[in-house]
Amino acid sequence: MDPILLVLLAATASYFINAKQQRQRIAVLAEHLQPFQIEKHIEALTQGYLRAMGEKEDERRLQVLALLSDNEQSLVSQFNRFAASFQKVSEPMARVSKLPVSLPFATQLMPGSTFDMRKAVQLHAQGFERVIRNEAGRSPRDKAFMMTAEILLMQHSCHWYCKSKSVASARMLARNKTPHEQLVQSVSPETRAAYQALVG
Repeated sequence: MDPILLVLLAATASYFINAKQQRQRIAVLAEHLQPFQIEKHIEALTQGYLRAMGEKEDERRLQVLALLSDNEQSLVSQFNRFAASFQKVSEPMARVSKLPVSLPFATQLMPGSTFDMRKAVQLHAQGFERVIRNEAGRSPRDKAFMMTAEILLMQHSCHWYCKSKSVASARMLARNKTPHEQLVQSVSPETRAAYQALVG
């Protein structure tokens, strides 16, 4: 058989297998997110934080941020419940390839180059709770900035789980004008340390 044809057949098979595996991951994530209103709270918070940062007067900014308290508490509560639910995902389905691009069976063939999404979800839940609790005594502005970074890094992890690291980073840059490295540097020190230890 023509070598070029063999390469084309292999590439086509690889594409369809990869697409199927990605659809499975998207379905798993959606199944565990479905009972909650996490996206709704995230949208309310990110828009609220932006609005607050746009206020010229400190007093008005603090008023806007204070109005977001219920959404913050709801997000923490619901994300903790989501994290507990996601722990039920099987170990093979929870593995995420650290390779920059998605390859079929990469998590099975190269288990040493993977991380566990269940642990990632748990560290994001802890990050949300830590920042909202604010035991570090950050100013309302710094707290809002850090919480935004925590949210965006969690979304990056979800996109990485469903697609690949390069796709997740490209989406983050396109939608939020924020490089992945900047997100990692903007979250709390505890989240950053746990994240870097997990994903390498």
